[in-house]
Order: sequence, then C-alpha cells, then structure tokens
Amino acid sequence: MDNRTEIRDFLASRRARITPDQAGLPDYGGNRRVPGLRRGEVASLAGVSIEYYTRLERGNLAGASDDVLEAVARALQLDEAEREHLFDLARAASAGGKARRRPARKQTVRPSLQAILHGMTGSPAFVRNGRLDILAINNLGRALYSEAFGRAEQQVNLARFCFLDPRARTFYPAWEDSANTTVALLRTEAGRDPYDKALQDLIGELSTRSDEFRIRWAAHNVRLHRTGLKHFHHPVVGRLDLAFDAMDLAADPGLTLTAYSAQPGSAEEDALKLLASWAASQEQTAAGLPRQATLEPKPAKG
Repeated sequence: MDNRTEIRDFLASRRARITPDQAGLPDYGGNRRVPGLRRGEVASLAGVSIEYYTRLERGNLAGASDDVLEAVARALQLDEAEREHLFDLARAASAGGKARRRPARKQTVRPSLQAILHGMTGSPAFVRNGRLDILAINNLGRALYSEAFGRAEQQVNLARFCFLDPRARTFYPAWEDSANTTVALLRTEAGRDPYDKALQDLIGELSTRSDEFRIRWAAHNVRLHRTGLKHFHHPVVGRLDLAFDAMDLAADPGLTLTAYSAQPGSAEEDALKLLASWAASQEQTAAGLPRQATLEPKPAKG
C-alpha cells in the first residue's frame, strides 16, 4: 500500500462521484473526459491553485496544512469518515521515510477488560483490533459467532470469515452490506496505520483469494462503525436483528469493544436467552456433564 498511490486514488475517486450540479457549479455541457468534477473545479472550490491541487492529487500531501485539507474535504463533500481518512493519509505522507513497515505485534487484552466482557452475560460482546481480529469474546458472543469459531484453525478474523467462509453468506442475511462495511473498516485502518505488516498481509491474502473483496477494495470507501443494527441468521435460534455499539478503548489504542443488545420484551431478547441456554448446554457437553435439552436448528428464511 504505497501512500502516494493511496492518496491519488482516494482523491480521484471522491472527485469522480460529484457532478457540477451537486457542487453548485454551472455545467456548460459538452463531453467530459472524466466523470465528476475536473481538477480545476475542485481547486476553485477549495481556494487553491490548480497546480497545487494537482500536486496534492498526485499523492503529495506532505506538508499540507490543516486549513488546506479542510478546504479540500469541503470541496469534495467528504463525510466524517472520509475527512478523517484524508488527514490520516496526510499524516502518513508527512512521516515519509521516518515510518517503516512494522512486524506484526502481539496484542493482548487486559485481565480487567476480560472480566468486564465476561460480566456482560446478557449481551454478546467482544474486543477486536483494527484488522478485525477477535482478541477476546464473552460466552454469549462466542455462541453468536459460533459459525466463525466452529472450524477456526487460527485466530478468528471477521474479514476472512466474511469473504472466505461460504457460511458467512447465510450467517449475514444482508451479506452485501456486511461485506461493504468490512472492506471500508479495513480501508479506514490502512489509512490510520499503513505500515502494519499483518494488515498488509491480510489485505494481500483477501485480494488474492476473493474477487468480491478486490472489487470493493478498489472503491476506496471508508466508514466509521460506531452504532447501528446488525442482522444475523444463527443456525440454532434463527434470525437476529441486534443493535450494536462499538467503542474505541482509550486505554488500549487500536482496540474496540463491540456489544450487541436487544429491546426488552422483543423476540430478539428471547432469542438471546435461548442462545445463552444453548451455549450453556454446549459447555456442559464439552465438560463431560449431563447435557440439558437442546434446541433444534432453525432453517434460513429466503
């Protein structure tokens, strides 16, 4: 992931999606050689010379001031995630030769955080890093993600599961959205930490093994994933539509705690209770204890 190439492709892709009308500019017709705005139009909107903007779009963000970056973000109508990504790319460009491709580092979860996770008995919850490796998970979370953990031969990575495990397309009923989000999160992390060897290796692996990933990676989309609704089809309890909250851990830079919840009295709350019961029976079986009544798997709908 060359920084100059990343900058060039990101800025060009954002420019290509904006029409003159959307930018409040007159469109005098005629054939445009490129979709979206011309470089000169972006430069005008940002209040910089076309020569200077051209230099930026060719990948040279080193030394660009915050004011210039903000002006470019406004001209390109970047959302919050895209604006942060632009600033991340600029920081990496300014680091230049001082930054080096780092070997993979071992990431661990503090015992106190592990205790908090396992105290959340009514909510599936886990801690992940920016590469989407699950570093710690509570019992209900492991039960929810049993499809990912069931045959895992290595640390569970949600991106590998999404693109390389065929069960993911059933587990995520809205697979297209899950796939788009997964790639956008990895692209966001690549902007924050472009010299993470493990991240580069993961992106290389997924690009080689999955056409679906490679197409999405080329779109240069980024996303902040803080709260929303996530859809699952669990093989035992069926459809689950759960709210999620993802919180960056200030004491552990690079780690995120994600927890799912259901509305009180909802079908999802009942399903989570059933899932907890199923998880307990699985643990008893693994421990060689008499097994409780089991639940029959629910077929996927549609």
